[in-house]
Amino acid sequence: MWFICCGAVLKMMNIRTLIVVADGMADEPVGALSGQTPLQAAHTPNMDVLARRGIVGLLQSIPPGMPPGSDIANMSLMGYDPATYYTGRAPLEAASMGVLLEQEDVAFRCNLVTLGDGPDGGVMADYSGGGIASQQARELIRLLNERLQGPDRTFHAGVSYRHLLVWKGAADRFFGVQTTPPHDISARPIASYLPRGKGSELLNRLMEEARGVLAGLDCAQAVSSPSREGPNAIWLWGQGVACRLPPLRERRGVRGAVVCAVDLIKGLGRCAGMSVIPVPGATGDVDTNFQGKAVATLGALRDHDLVFLHVESADEASHRGDVEQKIRSIERIDREVIGVLCHGLRRKGIPHRLLILPDHATPVRTRTHSDQPIPFLLACEPAGVRVAPFLEEGRGKALAFDESEARKSGILLTHGHELLEIVVRGGA
Repeated sequence: MWFICCGAVLKMMNIRTLIVVADGMADEPVGALSGQTPLQAAHTPNMDVLARRGIVGLLQSIPPGMPPGSDIANMSLMGYDPATYYTGRAPLEAASMGVLLEQEDVAFRCNLVTLGDGPDGGVMADYSGGGIASQQARELIRLLNERLQGPDRTFHAGVSYRHLLVWKGAADRFFGVQTTPPHDISARPIASYLPRGKGSELLNRLMEEARGVLAGLDCAQAVSSPSREGPNAIWLWGQGVACRLPPLRERRGVRGAVVCAVDLIKGLGRCAGMSVIPVPGATGDVDTNFQGKAVATLGALRDHDLVFLHVESADEASHRGDVEQKIRSIERIDREVIGVLCHGLRRKGIPHRLLILPDHATPVRTRTHSDQPIPFLLACEPAGVRVAPFLEEGRGKALAFDESEARKSGILLTHGHELLEIVVRGGA
């Protein structure tokens, strides 16, 4: 499979690569949408125009046998094989937060969650603690450290409900412990999903103690909606030891940057030696600063060959099972991210390759991630950076950008981590 570029023209151009990841945007047909997916139902004129001009296909971003998380999926999209480099989600977030992990340290993702009434600990009422604001969340993490910090363990504050626990020198203590992402068990009783295996009694005891610390606190003023309750517990998961990635510049010969709100993607970028571009008002939720991210991406192209722009909103809507909110998120991505990018690239006359895709599917029906192949869209401008069809004439053609058109395109890339090389090099 080949992308063909005009060599003489390319030598005169400074080609930029933009990767726009709409986290969890892919889905399955929804009965309430007359059998359409949210991406099909959304009004996405900018992506659809690009699809008709470029190439659309399917990509397997989750390697066989690995869980379909954003950590593994985005590692693939950044060009790293998760089967080789993945050590856990929390270590990537630690890298973003500037938390140094020694060789035997274990980092755990620590969600502030809302547990509802029910037997054996209750149910997972809200994996995001009502969408608690970062400032108020930091106060809760400070309180947890005040009451529960020990010589070998410390809580670290992140963004909104996403935080970290580091257990020093504990790699052997927790070797093989099994944990469950809280967004996978929305509205389910938690008893069957508590940590299990080696070291799990320490984690479960700490979670119970934290629940006692948070019980009775009034967090209602700190959540994103009056209809949502504040956090009353923590949930530990995503554990691992420090992640070591060879720098992107050494592997691909490009200067890279990430534009995102969540620590996971920032951490991946930092581990890969990429710059992290801050965006005021970027929340990692449905109320994020969509346009600000696009503007920051255009600015980053002055000093970087590749910019990895990540938008979390569609994934958050899926985890809440809110199909209408997911459609609105996709439409805002099309209008305020893709539309702004395309206008800015044309106005600045920047030759580029633009890759648009989710990292994984997150069906609103299941409210959790899926390992099904995801649609991708690659468009290049100007003509000197044109893209030839895959394998034979007609492959990659599409009338719009959605899951159905991607399946009909005749393209399926089975090794997700290889796509970056194809896009950056314009080659096989």
